[in-house]
Amino acid sequence: MAIPLRKPNEISKLRTASLAVAKTLRYLEQNVRPGMTLKEVDTMGEKFLVNLGARPSFKGLYGFPAAVCTSLNEVIIHGIPDNTVLKEGDILGIDIGSEIDGWYGDAAITMPIGKISKEDQDLIACSKDALYHAIDIIKEGMRFKELSKEIENFIVARGYQPLIRFCGHGIGKKPHDEPEIPNYVDSVNLKSGPKIKNGMVFCLEPMITQKLREPIILDNEWDVVSEDRLRGSHYEHTVAVIDGKAVILSKVEE
Repeated sequence: MAIPLRKPNEISKLRTASLAVAKTLRYLEQNVRPGMTLKEVDTMGEKFLVNLGARPSFKGLYGFPAAVCTSLNEVIIHGIPDNTVLKEGDILGIDIGSEIDGWYGDAAITMPIGKISKEDQDLIACSKDALYHAIDIIKEGMRFKELSKEIENFIVARGYQPLIRFCGHGIGKKPHDEPEIPNYVDSVNLKSGPKIKNGMVFCLEPMITQKLREPIILDNEWDVVSEDRLRGSHYEHTVAVIDGKAVILSKVEE
């Protein structure tokens, strides 16, 4: 399947949807506190997003029951909000999708709950720094496999591992589109597969484990942890390739 190339007016619509996600993430990052439940975080995020004129696109997607993925501590992605109470020292992954006028946005952060350990600060920094490293090095003509290898190398150099079997993705009129963009490579031939072109819009999302790459899906059929059962982290942006480089769409301009 061909990877869609978006026109400037389409990228503008994707930016609008992505900006709603960015604003919601910033709001939650500023307001989530110890003592709140994961369900309260979900409710807060959904209300804020809807007030921006967006539909929470995760709600009901593939059967997901909430508007916000709340991935606590060892849960790396796809955490279902429940009545678990946040405590000082926790780390919380927040992943949000939006839809406005048929176009989608998607982004994620991992945030500290109160004061956290140096080890958890480093863990969060790895996923965030890997994401921004990937965005910085994107150029037209680069192959997606080369990008995946760069992300993997960055993560491993920090002493962590990328979660396998889950990946970044294209986005547009659907929440998940071509291409799939893993944070690792399985093949030694990086000069194969599609090239990055102007007009492509996709989500990059490094998912970090501490020791083991293999995922385990918990009994609720959503929460994903690493086989090592240690804490993980996750960051994501929606980006568009414009004039040969990646531009972040899911970013609140200061």
